[in-house]
Amino acid sequence: MRDKRSWAGANLVPVQLDPGLAGYVATAAHETGRRYASIFGPAETVMALYSRFEQLGHAAHEVRSQQPLLTISGPPVIGGNPSLTFGTMADFDRILPACAAMFEEEVGYSPFLGGQEFYSRRVAGLIREGHSLVHIDADGTVVFKAELGAVTRDVTQVQGVWMNPVLRGRGQSGGYMAAVVNLSRTFAPVTSLYVNDYNTKARATYERVGFEQVGTFATVLF
Repeated sequence: MRDKRSWAGANLVPVQLDPGLAGYVATAAHETGRRYASIFGPAETVMALYSRFEQLGHAAHEVRSQQPLLTISGPPVIGGNPSLTFGTMADFDRILPACAAMFEEEVGYSPFLGGQEFYSRRVAGLIREGHSLVHIDADGTVVFKAELGAVTRDVTQVQGVWMNPVLRGRGQSGGYMAAVVNLSRTFAPVTSLYVNDYNTKARATYERVGFEQVGTFATVLF
């Protein structure tokens, strides 16, 4: 059964799923009557899943078919910004709006649609787990933040990277991402993330830090 796995929650995530079998999984998921916020994972399999979902009448809000999957093994090649640290629940009221702003920039709508409780619990959970990384300045402004969305002994996956718009364009993002890698390495030796192929500025920053492409993901947003 190794090549027929997927995780199904709010999102559908293929894990070791042969693209040739994706249509069967999509049909089974459709027949449950559940609605998914997204499908994401290895590009070939995601696009095969979506092809079947589309035939079944599920129209996507957006399809991002090429998202480089990047990793870095070991320390970053540039110095990290020492101001980045792990967020605490004392910072929750500052971190939550920054997370919501990042989400809205990324997907085009507020994570608070339909209520704030679910998304707030998700952010609070990341903070409590020690998976929230943030720099809050002396005025209480979130300068930069990111989260570790998945953590194992072998690898972490970074998500939610966000620089305060007021401070963009000043060349600071590389130092913050290097700090993300340093803090991630307290959990696992390999740090990973995936990025939209059209986000050339972010891709240049990740390359400067030492990330290298090891695969391609895709995301379908409903």
